[in-house]
Amino acid sequence: MIAILGTGKMGEALLSGLLRAGFKPGDIMATTRRSERAQALRETYGVRTVSNSEAAKAADTLILAVKPQDMATLLAEIAPYVPADRLVISAAAGITTSFVEQRLGVDVPVVRVMSNTPIRFDEAMSVISAGAHAGEEHLKLTEDLLKPVGKVLRIPESQQDAATALSGSGPAYFFYLVEAMVDAGILLGMPRAAALDMVTQSIVGAAVMLRDSGEHPVILREAVTSPGGTTIAAIAELERHSVRAAFLAAIEAARDRGRQLASG
Repeated sequence: MIAILGTGKMGEALLSGLLRAGFKPGDIMATTRRSERAQALRETYGVRTVSNSEAAKAADTLILAVKPQDMATLLAEIAPYVPADRLVISAAAGITTSFVEQRLGVDVPVVRVMSNTPIRFDEAMSVISAGAHAGEEHLKLTEDLLKPVGKVLRIPESQQDAATALSGSGPAYFFYLVEAMVDAGILLGMPRAAALDMVTQSIVGAAVMLRDSGEHPVILREAVTSPGGTTIAAIAELERHSVRAAFLAAIEAARDRGRQLASG
């Protein structure tokens, strides 16, 4: 039995992904604070909605998907009901495995996960790290839960905050880029719908090309950048406006904000 504690946007995305992966509604429980939200989850997915304590008592695997600032309260609520043979998967940005372990008070195996919103379309990027009491079997189980909905990568926990900033928030950076490119198309006289289609397919095509070719992004960019051509003119403007430096600063700021949220 799997329980998702905190079924907000990411929790619901995990829930729907597990169901698409073949889990039965009867194999999953969900918790949420609002009764109308619980009713919507039951009607949409057919899963049981229970209290946090009920979920902690009944489930073999607990997925903690609350906001970072709510994690301490959740752990205090469920700690009396979580024995050492449970697997606890924490999906909250910035929350360390030691934070969870200390508040549960038992040698429970904890795996830290950061995924992202493309999980809704089985294209997530998920990174996982083992806590002090989690072994290979716990990492493998976590991978088995996440692989049907995207790619899974094991990383040291020391890299989790950086991964949160890079891939957890990553889709938002691309959407922001798409917005800007579509606006540029409109500025140049393109209809919005046509501009969106062109930009979306260009980004999808470029992403698939990068993933499947095995080439470094610099090589792929240079292949499109002819001497004195249109692309190098655009790249020169991006460099003049320090877009590369802005990305570095933005992703560093995302990492720092994740740490702030986790510390309360």
